[in-house]
Order: sequence, then structure tokens, then C-alpha cells
Amino acid sequence: MARTLVVKVTAGADAPERCAQAFTVAATAVAAGVDVSLWLTGESTWFALPGRAQQFELPHSAPLAELLHVILTSGRVTACTQCAARREIGPDDVLPGVRIAGAAVFVEEAMAEGAQALVY
Repeated sequence: MARTLVVKVTAGADAPERCAQAFTVAATAVAAGVDVSLWLTGESTWFALPGRAQQFELPHSAPLAELLHVILTSGRVTACTQCAARREIGPDDVLPGVRIAGAAVFVEEAMAEGAQALVY
């Protein structure tokens, strides 16, 4: 049975180390061939928008834009419905490959057989 890693990142530029850790773990798992689903919630929701990941900087961390690209290439990226709505982000605003979905979908993914969920 294949395992799935569901990573929920709740931090953005407001907590850069926690944010970068979530993206790094998700991208590393993708590179290792793991099925990955990255959820952008809270302040990390901004990274669903074009150009936002390029603005993120953290010394000694891989560029967030590169990590996001890796995840988008072979994994899934979802922006939280409520978080996006609070920031007036709609489906037409997000990067290609990013979907907007809510808690029911997150719970379904996190509770699926063989799934491991991490929250940062």
C-alpha cells in the first residue's frame, strides 16, 4: 500500500522558520517519491498567488518558490477555502495547479488509509 503525506502549513512570513520547514518536508517527500498533499492555511495561503513565494526569504533555507515548484510538479497543493476567502483570493487568482478546498477534503485526505498528516 502506498503511503500519502498530508502537510498542513499554517504559517507564512509571520513565522518563516515554521513555514519553510513545512515546504522543505513536503518537497523532500515529493523528491523521494512520496504522494504529497500540501495544504496552505492561514498566512501561508498567500503563497497560492503568483509571485508571492519568490518574495519569501529565510537565510540557509532553500528558496520557497523552488520548493513550491517541486511540490506542484509531482504533488498536490490546496489553499483552504475559508483562508482564501478571508484574503479575497479566488480560484482565478491562484497559481496553475493550486486548488481551493475546505475542511471536509482535508479530513478525507488525512484520514485515508496509509495517510500521515503533519501540521506546521
